[in-house]
Amino acid sequence: MSLLVVGSIAFDSIDTPHGNVERVLGGSATYLAYAASLYTDVRLVGAVGEDFTDEYMDVLRERNIDLDGLQRRKGKSLFWHGRYMDDMNERETVEIDLNVFSDYEPVVPDDFRDSKYVFLANARPALQMEAREQLRNPRLVLCDTMDLWIETTRGELMELLKRVDGLVLNDGEARLLTNNKYPTLVAAGKRIMDFGPKYVIIKKGEHGAMLLTHDGIFAVPAYPLEDVFDPTGAGDTFGGGVMGYLAKTGDLSFANMKKAILHGTVVASFTVEKFSLDRLREITPADIEERHGEMVRMLEIL
Repeated sequence: MSLLVVGSIAFDSIDTPHGNVERVLGGSATYLAYAASLYTDVRLVGAVGEDFTDEYMDVLRERNIDLDGLQRRKGKSLFWHGRYMDDMNERETVEIDLNVFSDYEPVVPDDFRDSKYVFLANARPALQMEAREQLRNPRLVLCDTMDLWIETTRGELMELLKRVDGLVLNDGEARLLTNNKYPTLVAAGKRIMDFGPKYVIIKKGEHGAMLLTHDGIFAVPAYPLEDVFDPTGAGDTFGGGVMGYLAKTGDLSFANMKKAILHGTVVASFTVEKFSLDRLREITPADIEERHGEMVRMLEIL
């Protein structure tokens, strides 16, 4: 079953203790769509500038991502420059230029509007809502957010949460969204469910992820890696793995949602091993299954 991904496509410059790169492929929708394409057909909606040449289009096409929803606009593509600290858990934004994304309004092609599985990648909530309102009858809509939108567009975000089935966010964002009133992530996650989403997925970086639904709670550790090369896009590829697996299986039971969280964790573990999409471009579904099997064996008790 096809998955529709709406969000940002960008160029990134990244500085880490391991090295640096300039103007490599990035953006939340890029990572999400590429990861999900390891599981299912993907339709991508977003905007790029005149600097987004066929060379970059071909990187997306190599996974058979449908680019009919990609607008090529006059100007430059979204650009982000980030720098990671020595422990790789903290980063700072050195520069961000929204460029063609600053006034972008998503247009979902008519033949994309029947998509049953949809991920609204990190963007201003009003933009995510515009895309959501163009869909006919989706079965599952997940969205992502960040601290900036929680702090500056809370009203828009709260309206969006009434129109989606699930929210993906990190632990700090979960606490921020609930005004730091709850002592645990479980309590914060349950409060977020009161805002509308049936599923709340909380990313905890190197400590794994947690799923909260009305049917139960599930937590999984991150895949253990000795070295993290570049964390950029890990959260987005986690979301892509989760949603790609759900679209592939078509099963929204709690048991299968748990499997999807594990798959998202595995895909994210590959992303951080190299810059940009470099590691994801090397792996196959067989590689995912092998690492997934390792995770399952590690989690076995008796």
